[in-house]
Amino acid sequence: MAPETPDTAGAAAPPTSPAPSPTGEGPAEVDLTPRDVRFDWSATDLHWIPGQPFATHVINVLHLLLPEGERWFVAVFKEALPYIRDERLREDVLGFIGQESTHAEAHAGVLDHMDAHGLDPTPYVSQVAWMFRTLLGDRGLTGQAAESWLMARLALVAGIEHMTAVLGQWVLDAGELDRAGTDPTMLDLLRWHGAEEVEHRSVAFDLYTHVDGRYSRRVVAYGAATAAMAYLWVRGVRFLMANDPALGRRAKPRWRDILRTGRAGLTPSLGHLARALPGYLRPGFHPSQEGSTSQAVAYLAISPAARAAQH
Repeated sequence: MAPETPDTAGAAAPPTSPAPSPTGEGPAEVDLTPRDVRFDWSATDLHWIPGQPFATHVINVLHLLLPEGERWFVAVFKEALPYIRDERLREDVLGFIGQESTHAEAHAGVLDHMDAHGLDPTPYVSQVAWMFRTLLGDRGLTGQAAESWLMARLALVAGIEHMTAVLGQWVLDAGELDRAGTDPTMLDLLRWHGAEEVEHRSVAFDLYTHVDGRYSRRVVAYGAATAAMAYLWVRGVRFLMANDPALGRRAKPRWRDILRTGRAGLTPSLGHLARALPGYLRPGFHPSQEGSTSQAVAYLAISPAARAAQH
């Protein structure tokens, strides 16, 4: 594989994240409130972790995947509303729908930022859109077939939401991003989103359990979701590196890069993911057992974008 542009250390910046909290610590329930956040990308570099193009693009894949993925979450959850018989769960699902809709629009703004810097994300995003809209979309089924397809997609959403909650907790804890001089606006977007993922981490699981809950379907869906997300993430990093005009060539990522940036705390390490992701397969698993709601709420109280949205 081609060598990557050498990385250089960025200037230190004061941490903006609360101190890490114990896993599973925090209040069990919060009111899920969409926050009408806005972000200005005019001062943000293409490589918003200074001197770290690979680490930047590993995280940038989220911006390519999430807008279409979260719009799909919303569509699936709206289909499920008639099946909900618990009023508290209905309120949580509506709050989830509001938050996910806002996430999709916030990340879509980063795509325009990439395009303005000469990195057109359209080819990759178009493939992601096909997957969510066509492959996983409404197939015009009726009766039992329609219900079974809905349950399968709810199981997929629950599995993916476990992954996003793991990533959300990681970015709240990732103090090395501050010390590397990560662009503060991008870091706020990631932590605001990560905090809300931790905040609503139980909703998709609770909805699936409420309307179906079969363990076999949960496991199969999680296996499919994990394989698909890993494939899409690797393809996304390759796409971004190969089309990044600042690198001046068709750069290729290397396995040593993910090991290096993981050890440096700039990307989730493979070891961290290997420890955190399989917990979902435990028969007695519940999302409240992992992640810190109080840490998420504490960040949302200091997030510049979230605070601005209150005024």
